[in-house]
Amino acid sequence: MRERSADGGATDDGAGGEAGKAAGAAAGPRMRRVLRGLRRASGLLRWTSLRLRLVVVFALVALTAAVSASGIAYWLNRNTVLERTQNAALNDFRKSLEDSTRSLPLHPRCAELQDAARQMAAGPQNYAVLLIGVDREGKDCAATTNKNLLTLDSVPRSLRTAVDEVREVDESNRYAHHLYWQRKEVGDAPYLVAGAKVIGGGPTGYMMKSLATERQDLNSLAWSLGIATALALVGSALLAQAAATTVLRPVQRLGHAARQLGEGRLDTRLRVTGTDELADLSRTFNRTAERLEHRVEELSGREAASRRFVADMSHELRTPLTAITAVSEVLEEEADSLDPMIAPAVQLVVSETRRLNDLVENLMEVTRFDAGTARLVLDDVDVADQVTACVDARAWLDAVELDADRGIVARLDPRRLDVILANLIGNALKHGGSPVRVSVHTEEVPGDGAGGRTGSTAVTGGPAAPPASGGAQAGTEQEGPEVSGQPPAGGKLVIRVRDHGPGIPEEVLPHVFDRFYKASASRPRSEGSGLGLSIALENAHIHGGEITAANLPEGGAVFTLRLPMDAAPLTDGDRGDRGTARAADEGTEDGR
Repeated sequence: MRERSADGGATDDGAGGEAGKAAGAAAGPRMRRVLRGLRRASGLLRWTSLRLRLVVVFALVALTAAVSASGIAYWLNRNTVLERTQNAALNDFRKSLEDSTRSLPLHPRCAELQDAARQMAAGPQNYAVLLIGVDREGKDCAATTNKNLLTLDSVPRSLRTAVDEVREVDESNRYAHHLYWQRKEVGDAPYLVAGAKVIGGGPTGYMMKSLATERQDLNSLAWSLGIATALALVGSALLAQAAATTVLRPVQRLGHAARQLGEGRLDTRLRVTGTDELADLSRTFNRTAERLEHRVEELSGREAASRRFVADMSHELRTPLTAITAVSEVLEEEADSLDPMIAPAVQLVVSETRRLNDLVENLMEVTRFDAGTARLVLDDVDVADQVTACVDARAWLDAVELDADRGIVARLDPRRLDVILANLIGNALKHGGSPVRVSVHTEEVPGDGAGGRTGSTAVTGGPAAPPASGGAQAGTEQEGPEVSGQPPAGGKLVIRVRDHGPGIPEEVLPHVFDRFYKASASRPRSEGSGLGLSIALENAHIHGGEITAANLPEGGAVFTLRLPMDAAPLTDGDRGDRGTARAADEGTEDGR
């Protein structure tokens, strides 16, 4: 007899199609929830530390490998155990059925069938036996060794149908009946059920063998594999922690050294050990830091030499300029009595001498700013009176409109404030259009008192303000001067200087505060030196303020000066420093 499952192979009892569909439908939402959770977890993982990411990746790899290996091992062992037990039971059942029924008559009595069933069940495989036959009187007889477990009703219908089926005998099939088997569960216990019909006439035999021992062995194997997987996961996490520590400690040292290098400690170096890639990275950092230190020292020396040269040159020029200025003033007084052919030349010499004198003064002031020697000499200033005095001293009363309330008193450096106002108003008169309007007001700054940073505010309706200097974009916060102390609460002083000219070209706006900047290359000999607005901006910065420039939608440009109402906290205690070199007397105007 050949052995087969009831449907041609190893089959399970019951129709699993509908159950599989229901399980698939239920698995859909669960799978979507799992995917959403994995996406959230991956999003969180991107924001965690590198150490945690390394540990998680190591753990996932180890878990995947361990689960895969455990699953394959369990599957192979399960098939091996079940096939071995199944083959042993089926072979024993086939042999016992042949041996026990060989001595039976064609139509045995029920007692004979019962004895044969007991003889078959007494074998080493310990299975229950059911024999079904027809006695001499034509009555059906069923002999079973376990009425509670194995009866004809407990045998699956599909298995009974397969056992009773008569197959055509040919070259490929030598027997009309075959041995069929099937696995099923009775309660919570698994069983192997097999059946066969004796060829040539005789009873039909069924057997049922418990697979509980095999299930217990497989469960023990599953627990062992699970424990091994957990141990592998823990071991991988510990290895990942060790690997992460080995990798991240040099990286952390490198990050700390990079921060120190960024803070100006150019002598920072890393201790290099080993020959791996991280050691090469540390060596590269040390070489880079060394070259940077040498380069910075070289550039600092050049910058210091350049500042000394400009300061020395300006200082040396003051003596001959004083004499030339005195002579030019005498020539100017005698201009009416000079030959008309010579008078224009005398006027040119006088104007150029004044321009050169202003340029020298401005260069000396710029040098003091670059060297960090410029200091504030503070006093209580009535801002409206200061603006009026600045305009009156330069004979601009007819061209300037003042919108300022009396009684706005700020503690500032009056001389430097005068330089700022002279440059802004003079620049508006020269390059803008009359009338020039100067407005003064104060504004409260919520939470003011942090100091050190002031935010620029563009004119309402106008474009974003330009960079203050060095190409820094306006509309962003500007750093205040590096001086001790912070401005106290009390708001800001805001002075706006507006003209009615064509405005500032958009390509010029980012450069209006640059030194020696001329908007038109065809006017290199303009009256302005290109330093006025730069000096005004430096004087604003030393107060802890700023200047921004913008165009108005209705036309014209507006420069906005913001200063703290009290600049005293920005001084370093040297309030009586009256020896600071005098700034530009009237300030030069920048060209656009």
